[in-house]
Amino acid sequence: MFALQTVRIMKSYRNECVAWIRGWFEKNGPRCCAVLGMSGGKDSTVAAALCAEALGPERVVGIAMPADGQGLNCADEICKYLGIRYLCLPIGKIESSFGELGALMPGKEFSLQTRQNIPPRIRMTMLYAAAQTLGGMVANTCNLSEDHIGYATLYGDAAGSFSPLGKLVVQEVLAIGDDMGLPREWVHKTPDDGLPGSMPDEAKFGFSYAVLDRYIREGVCDDPAVKEKIDSMHRRNLFKTEILHIPTFIPSL
Repeated sequence: MFALQTVRIMKSYRNECVAWIRGWFEKNGPRCCAVLGMSGGKDSTVAAALCAEALGPERVVGIAMPADGQGLNCADEICKYLGIRYLCLPIGKIESSFGELGALMPGKEFSLQTRQNIPPRIRMTMLYAAAQTLGGMVANTCNLSEDHIGYATLYGDAAGSFSPLGKLVVQEVLAIGDDMGLPREWVHKTPDDGLPGSMPDEAKFGFSYAVLDRYIREGVCDDPAVKEKIDSMHRRNLFKTEILHIPTFIPSL
């Protein structure tokens, strides 16, 4: 039922989101460009495509920010396909300097979670530096599924000036990407956080995005243990969305 529903209303969501982006920029930055961090995943790809449709590709800038040992993950190809401006700003040297700072802490180095959260926060700083220089607004590319369970770094990828996908679950983002005719290998790429040696998102969670999306939209979860896990993750991470009040597209249906 949920899958059929998303197919039926995705064109409406797409058109509404495009109109919302256009209206937000008319009010907040009529001459500004949209600036997005391009990870090569579904969210940044779909968000960039929506911004390009709303503003014109000449007013969209996609920025890849690989850490040491990371590739571009097709970010350059995606920007070329969309016809938007592409920049590559590697963060390896900045990230390594944080490691040196961690070693200076008396008796205690940065924890694993701290080290994992440093790259997203560096990238958000880079995005705002680029946006301020280029006369742009930074897009938050998180979706509702990730936000619901706190799968984003506070003041890292959870930040931004406007959010086109923040009230859309993963299945809806995928359906919009398909409706826009974006290459399937980019839209349906197995999602992961991009950390070296990391597992795909769903293996890490212990449940699929489809299960999570159905629970968010319909309140139905067939596995009580999974339901409790989702509820627990939501409770523990709710403060993130409460702290960051980002203007977000809200679909009407």
